Amino acid sequence: MILAGGIAFMGIITGEVLYPGYSTRQDISDLGSTQPPNPIIQQPSATIFNGTMLMTGALLLIATYFIHRAWGRRILTVPLAVFGIGVFGVGVFPGNITPWHGLFALLTFFSGGITVVLSSRVVARPFAYLCVLFGGVSLLVLVSVFFYGLVLREPSPLAALGSGGIERWVAYPLLLWVPTFGGYLLGSDRSSRNH
Repeated sequence: MILAGGIAFMGIITGEVLYPGYSTRQDISDLGSTQPPNPIIQQPSATIFNGTMLMTGALLLIATYFIHRAWGRRILTVPLAVFGIGVFGVGVFPGNITPWHGLFALLTFFSGGITVVLSSRVVARPFAYLCVLFGGVSLLVLVSVFFYGLVLREPSPLAALGSGGIERWVAYPLLLWVPTFGGYLLGSDRSSRNH
């Protein structure tokens, strides 16, 4: 989990730096490829970003296996596996591959937020409160974008951040949780894992 979070952050940062004229107002996935009809693929950013998502997703799936062996708590491991599959799918299907990229991105965000919130049920306080906070912020921002766009048909109150800024309010709480949860696992003993 610690490696997955570190690789995700450093890969995204490296892709951003090497992408000419990139702005954090742009979608994170633009680093792999922008969306049709005229997709732009900037190298080496695309290879770095897509590879980062593949490695992060694979590491999350490996972590899921070991967490399930250690804890056997499906309330955590099932959504964590779906989260890992979503992240891996974002790497397999860059932004120019529609509709698959969008479906895997949504799967990543929804399952990630749910995973982080549900992880509060298997960890001790006060970390449990942080899990609810991180997952809650991510899900709240994600749901608000759909609510404003589809129900109210108005721009989100966060529209000034651009689509990339809003997306980071969804993605970064999840990415902060990944290595934090890994650190929690390293610091906990076997007896505290079954409460």
